[in-house]
Amino acid sequence: MAHRFHPSVIGAETWEGYFFSDLEIRIKESTDLYGAVLWPSAMVLCHFLENNRDKYNLVDKNVIELGAGTGLVTIVSTLLGAKVTSTDLPDVLGNLQYNVMCNTKGRCKYIPLVTELIWGQDVDKRFPRATHCFDYILAADVVYAHPYLKELMDTFEYLCQENTQILWAMRFRLDPENSFVDRFRQRFQLEELYDLPSLSIKLYRAWKTDKKAKDHREDAA
Repeated sequence: MAHRFHPSVIGAETWEGYFFSDLEIRIKESTDLYGAVLWPSAMVLCHFLENNRDKYNLVDKNVIELGAGTGLVTIVSTLLGAKVTSTDLPDVLGNLQYNVMCNTKGRCKYIPLVTELIWGQDVDKRFPRATHCFDYILAADVVYAHPYLKELMDTFEYLCQENTQILWAMRFRLDPENSFVDRFRQRFQLEELYDLPSLSIKLYRAWKTDKKAKDHREDAA
């Protein structure tokens, strides 16, 4: 995936340009909102999806992205043929919806659904397991020093069912990231796919053990 910066010539709008296969993706950022800035982990995850499309085939798969931010991961996943539910906080949705629609309309088999998701709040009502079964959960740079790490963990655990795989890219900054990974290992099987020391970023694949998935099926029954 190639990258090009485009400063504004007329007006106030500035956008970042990316090339996925032969398609240009234009990403508008908002520096006023932390979640509307494109972070390096999203690029790492997109690069992985683009270069491992045979092993992790997203065609016709049900995918949800947590903390979608500017929408780059959602856009790339949709271009790869996935049915994507793109989620983030309410104040980020306007910019997210703009980027997603501008870059997927007329290009993709499925139109992504952009919707609000506050971690840990009414997740079971928004996404009941009987009707919402995701093949993949995607997340990039959702773990940092914010006060909602427990709610994020609970959201991962609720959305991850027996056949769900989590692909999660994370930049390590402070101790909360390390502690979160340790706690994550207690609930999920975790495999390290990439380690990029120059960026302090790791990419993980995770899934539930058979026992944990069975326990959640029984809880939902």
